[in-house]
Amino acid sequence: MAKKSKRNADTPALTHIDAAGEAHMVDVSRKPSTERIAVAEGVVIMSKATLELIVSGNAKKGDVLGTARIAGIMAAKRTSDLIPLCHPLMLSKVTLDIEPDKKLPGCRVRASVKVSGPTGVEMEALTAVSIACLTIYDMIKAVERGVSIEGIHLIEKKGGKSGHYLVTDNDAD
Repeated sequence: MAKKSKRNADTPALTHIDAAGEAHMVDVSRKPSTERIAVAEGVVIMSKATLELIVSGNAKKGDVLGTARIAGIMAAKRTSDLIPLCHPLMLSKVTLDIEPDKKLPGCRVRASVKVSGPTGVEMEALTAVSIACLTIYDMIKAVERGVSIEGIHLIEKKGGKSGHYLVTDNDAD
């Protein structure tokens, strides 16, 4: 059994770990319900030929972007089933934008998730992007195994006590 260590007073606290080092779901019952929005992004890098297959609609498994969009939306809705200490949320909106990008080459995947509630939706946005990217990979792996999924990160968060967070060019360094 792993030895539990006490937290140093100067170390920031992890919200899902109690004083004894045990994982727990945070109690959000006393937090005010506010509008909260999170935006996340990631990219799927592939060859130009594979990207052309997707854009032309000629992928063997069908509509890659449409399928990935639906998978991402479904994943946002099921985040609390996938990530152990996430609260189940009544999402009011999930938007999944997937843009083919010839410069990568590949697809840029962006999710925006909205809720009115006592806790944020960052994990839902990140999960939506992750699953949409994995779905793109799944649908094109027969033609290209060297596809990579990169840069999944939070771009923006609004609402709640911690306020507004927006990635800037300096954050990317």
